[in-house]
Parts: sequence; C-alpha cells; structure tokens
Amino acid sequence: WVKTVDEPTTEIDWAKIKRYNERYLPHEEQGTVRGGGFKAYVGEEKDAELAAAAAALLQRGVEENIPGYTLKDQAIDASQDAGLGLSFLGPQGAKTPEEWGVPKWSGTPEEAARIVRAAFRHNGAATVGFVELDENTRKLIYSVDPDGKELVFTDDPEPSETETHRYIPNKAKYLAVYTIQMSEETLKRAPTVLGSMTTGLAYKRFRQVQASMQEFFRGLGYMGLGSSSINALGIAPAFGVLAGLGELSRLNRLITPEFGPMVRVFIMITDLPVATDKPIDAGIMKFCRACKKCAEACGGGALSFETEPTWEIRGPWNNEGHKAYFEDSVKCRTWQRTDTGTNCGICFAVCPFAKKDKAWIHEYVKAGASVAPFMDGFFRSMDDAFGYGAQKDCEEWWTLDLPEYGCDSGGM
Repeated sequence: WVKTVDEPTTEIDWAKIKRYNERYLPHEEQGTVRGGGFKAYVGEEKDAELAAAAAALLQRGVEENIPGYTLKDQAIDASQDAGLGLSFLGPQGAKTPEEWGVPKWSGTPEEAARIVRAAFRHNGAATVGFVELDENTRKLIYSVDPDGKELVFTDDPEPSETETHRYIPNKAKYLAVYTIQMSEETLKRAPTVLGSMTTGLAYKRFRQVQASMQEFFRGLGYMGLGSSSINALGIAPAFGVLAGLGELSRLNRLITPEFGPMVRVFIMITDLPVATDKPIDAGIMKFCRACKKCAEACGGGALSFETEPTWEIRGPWNNEGHKAYFEDSVKCRTWQRTDTGTNCGICFAVCPFAKKDKAWIHEYVKAGASVAPFMDGFFRSMDDAFGYGAQKDCEEWWTLDLPEYGCDSGGM
C-alpha cells in the first residue's frame, strides 16, 4: 500500500527555499527555538522565568513522588546523557584502504546502497534511504550549525573544519538519511520525564550509529560527514521525505509507514556514489487532513487545526518554500517548561500511526489511509474508541518486560 512517487506528498517550491540558519540570535532573520534560540524569541527575563518553572516542576515531582517524575524516573532520564561525542569528521580511527595498501572499495551504486544500508541497520538504524545533493537539495543543508560554525561547500578534495567553518567537498554528492526507533510503550507515558527519556535514548543511540558509520565509510575509503551536535548539519526530516522514509504530517515531522512518528531522523554526507531513493505516498498526509488528534492533544496549542496545509509559515523558526502544517515552536517550548518540565512528545504518542500492528484494525487503518482516504475520519474515530492515545500508567512501565531499547522491531 506504500506507493513510490516522483514528487513527495508535501508540495515544494525550491525557488523559495533558502539554506536555514539552525542557530538563532536576535539580530538574525530566522532560526530554531532550540538551544539559545528560545531565549532570543521570548527575552532573557521570560526565559529565566520559564526555566525556573520547569526546574520547580521537576523538583516537586521528586519530592512528592509524582508518577513519571519520581527519583527513579529522573535517574533513568539522566542515564540517556551518557554516550559518545559527536563530530563532523568522525573518530578517524579506522584503518583506511591506503593504510592497508589496497584500492578503496568499488562497486555499482546499487551495491554501494545495499552494503551501506546493511551497515546502518547492523549498527542500530531502523530504516535508511539515500538522496543526491544537487542545486535544490543542498538548500536543506544548514547555512550555520547550532554552534555558530558556517557550513560551506568547496572544491577542496577533502573535508575540513576550522574554529569558524566546516567545509564540505562538492564531490560529496550523496546523503544517507536514517531513522532510529523510539519506544512506543515508553513515549506513551508522555508528557512526563519517564515518557520523554525515550527521546534521549534515541539521541544516545544516534551518537553510536554516527561514529560507527563514519568509521565504516573511512574503512571503505570514503568520507562520512556527520552532525557535530544534536540537530546539526541539515534538516533531517525533509531529507527523510525525499528519501521515501515517510511523509510530512500535521506534526510537521516525519511519519513512517513502519513506525509512525516513533522515530528520530538523522543524516550523513558521503562521496560514495549510492543509488538514490524516491518519495512515497502512503496516504499519511491525506490522513492528517481529517484526523487532527495531535492538535487536540497539544496542551500548548502549538499545532495547526487547519484542514489543508499552507505555504504560510508561523514564525522565523519555520523554513518557507514547502506546503505544511507549520507549528508555533515558541508556544510548544513554553508549554514544555511551564506544564511538563520535559520535551513533551504527546503529539507523537497520540498519533494513530504510533502503534504496532498487533490487531487487524491497525493494518487496515494504514492500508485504508492509502487507498480509501474518504474513510480517514472513521479510522480516527475507531482509534479513539479503542482508547489509543491516552497516557499510560507510569508506574506500570517499571514492571513491563520490554525488548531491547523498549522497541519491538516486529517483522523488520
């Protein structure tokens, strides 16, 4: 029921898209609310007030033993901060073909895509796709990374990095985009510390996957350029859409056919020629037109209730040039600090696609979204009738016998 298509279900006007500045400072035209960006949007005084509110909420959760915020919940959340460091160039410890005294690996683009996909999956990725970097898709690589370093395409034969710039060789024309699963059972405890820590676990696993794959590319004789920090290098969900890993949604995030929104998306640039992928149409964006469940569940009122996606952005944290359900990121971040103390995630948790195919209705909903979009409202009602989307008991989570990382890969 997933169809390969020439154009993504999200309409794109490449002429309007410009490279996005992932950092945001008051004197700049656009930028994210992540990092120091939120402070730039709301002001230092409001930022400090909201930070204090979030800290007080977390403190009260520990002191009053509030489920999802207890000491053990805080402890397991903190454990997700441990992990490998991130770098643009990678660890660079793998022995190169030159050091072995042999030519670098060679094969057809199809063979290259096959072995790279196998290596990604072995190292922990859920799904993998490939996009060619051309005049248009290069616009999805950030102009400025979160740490303020400018990303520059260059004719230099090798990548490099200075105190102010990261240089990407023009010959690095291919991009691998991959997902890492999040635990459905754990994120169903959102919005609490316990629920949100599955996001932290995905980012911790990402560090290992990226470093491992950078060494893999180096071992083959090619470059593997990665993120220097969380959410760096480029707009990963957009590349996920172009690579056919999923569709953009009312969340303004990627929803995949296999795991719904229960993934985090990451990218890596290489000069190894690989066979590229096309977008898909699985009926997901069509389903979002009728559903609106995530917008109803959003405590901060940050998600769109409009039936149709729009070209009009909600603020400079959005990147124009594509038709989407744009979110109000300042409202989202404010709600997180005042009411949850965490990164929330409830919009992911309530999504009808955020569940495994344990009952026939789930597979029917997914297939029906593709071939019978007029039934989408009914499927949403059925999702409500079965009680899906309600927050699950946090204390119960500690008694569950979950698989590795809390993720059941099923038939993958």
